[in-house]
Amino acid sequence: MRILCLGGAGKISRESAFDLVQFGDFEKMTIADCNIKQGQEVADWLNDSRVDFRHVDFVNDPDGAVELIGQYDIVMDGTAISLNGKSTACIAKAGVDGINLNGCGAEWAFDKEFRDKGRKLIAGMGMTPGITNMMTLHAAGQLDSIETIRISHGAFRSIAFSPSITETTRIEYDPDLPDRVVYEDGEFVQVPPFARPRRIELPEPFGTHTQWIIPHAETRTLPRSLSGKGIKLIEVRGTWPPKNMQLIRALYDWGILSNPVVNVNGVQVGLMDAVASYLISSDVGSQTDLWGYALHVEVVGLKGGRKFQHVVTHTHPPSDGSVPGWEKLRAYTRNVGIPMSIGAQLIAKGKVKRTGVLAPEEAFDPTEIFAELEKRQIFVHEKIKQLDSQ
Repeated sequence: MRILCLGGAGKISRESAFDLVQFGDFEKMTIADCNIKQGQEVADWLNDSRVDFRHVDFVNDPDGAVELIGQYDIVMDGTAISLNGKSTACIAKAGVDGINLNGCGAEWAFDKEFRDKGRKLIAGMGMTPGITNMMTLHAAGQLDSIETIRISHGAFRSIAFSPSITETTRIEYDPDLPDRVVYEDGEFVQVPPFARPRRIELPEPFGTHTQWIIPHAETRTLPRSLSGKGIKLIEVRGTWPPKNMQLIRALYDWGILSNPVVNVNGVQVGLMDAVASYLISSDVGSQTDLWGYALHVEVVGLKGGRKFQHVVTHTHPPSDGSVPGWEKLRAYTRNVGIPMSIGAQLIAKGKVKRTGVLAPEEAFDPTEIFAELEKRQIFVHEKIKQLDSQ
């Protein structure tokens, strides 16, 4: 396997590359990024003779990017949501297999091009979307029919440890975003920010938090991939640390999230752009009290005429420094980056038979994914409860 880590200088993508060095079987891996300094630092940090760095700028030089991508078997695309349309276009044109973290961008428009070339792109193989899709598929496979799917996550990280994370924060609560939807009675229903609050009990040490509807790929892909289950409702919620949510709510309530343009000493400035720039450059934007990730998937449906509730969660090593390599921010970034590496390795082993742009649940077997996660000290837990009397 020759693998290209596009956007590999990022704090999450480098964890995908690190996991490949630890667990993967490859001939060559290249960290590819427009940031030469940070990209070379990642290649040096990985400290493996099979790893090198190449400069790439698929936004301003797509032809050069396509030429580079064509030299590899698989692309792990860790670039930002807003760039996934451009990065996917390059991967499709180069005619190689790919996998990305987000699944919420414009990559779905390239399905035919990948199918025509006999290639595949797995869209959204991080924690959520990604592992949440696997958890849902695992629970759904034990039920004859499904009434509700409620996917929730707690992303415990600072609000602005990187520009792409700041962008994600802003997009998910953008008041004008058309893709913030729930799936209800066969229709996609648009909802505003902070819609449908629900208290979710996450595994310790994260606790119970109010979560709200967010725009995520699972809402769009699961009705298609589980179409025979008669699903009535799919909701995807999320939360960040309480301080982050307090800030986002204030920005929303005061109209700042819509990024109005204001005049500052004769200069036109997007107000949310200014806030984002402050958060990225400040200590307060890069710190939080508790680091890590917590998933919670609830699937309710019928089996043998009885109603059951499946609650699937996950745990990982603590961020307090007691487990080397999982300290603070890395307890978050490793959670997100590792699934993309696992997916790339399964593609390389020929485990994904279908072609085109695929959701994770259309590509992977949950049992295999959970087994690979266990090797990385990430564990999936399931509780099953009968909801009706005998």
